[in-house]
Amino acid sequence: MNARVLDTNVLVLNRFYMPIRVVNVRRALTLLYRECAEVIDCDDGQYVSYDFGSWCELSQLAAADKQPGEEFLKAVDFEVKVPRIARLTRFDRMPAQTVRFNRRNLFARDEYRCQYCGKVEPVNKLSLDHVVPRSHGGATTWENIVCSCLRCNSRKGGRTPQQARMKLLTNPAKPRFNPLMTHSIDDPRYESWKTFLQTS
Repeated sequence: MNARVLDTNVLVLNRFYMPIRVVNVRRALTLLYRECAEVIDCDDGQYVSYDFGSWCELSQLAAADKQPGEEFLKAVDFEVKVPRIARLTRFDRMPAQTVRFNRRNLFARDEYRCQYCGKVEPVNKLSLDHVVPRSHGGATTWENIVCSCLRCNSRKGGRTPQQARMKLLTNPAKPRFNPLMTHSIDDPRYESWKTFLQTS
């Protein structure tokens, strides 16, 4: 359970409360523990900040009266509530608006949906497919890689969609914004992100 929760998302804000990236819980807790960031949490409609120590104290109180949808990490003798927003205390710049090309972002861009059959699958049942295969000179770029279920990837093999008589649902393109931010906002766990993403 802890391992799965550690891989869920945390929205990272710069010092001026502007969203800059999404990291996993493991990375967010490291930033908090090293005093590079603080937790931003919504309490009765108000956003409140907590350092690592005060977040652990609050977690002890919250653990006694867990609310539906709240996630906790178990340590040996206490529990820590999973933060959903972290604010960097010293970083005030906005990073260049480039979206990192990686599996996580590609799956999020395609909404974990096979771009051939349309099925939504868990990550362990998905792969990345070169639309124009590398053997045909296809590049490893946003515009040539799509999310594919294992069945469709195997069926297509080293052929183009036309050769395999398969049709793409959408034409792959480089996203303008981090797909993890926009994809995650529909998940109830990330409801608190909406205030910050609407102003960006």
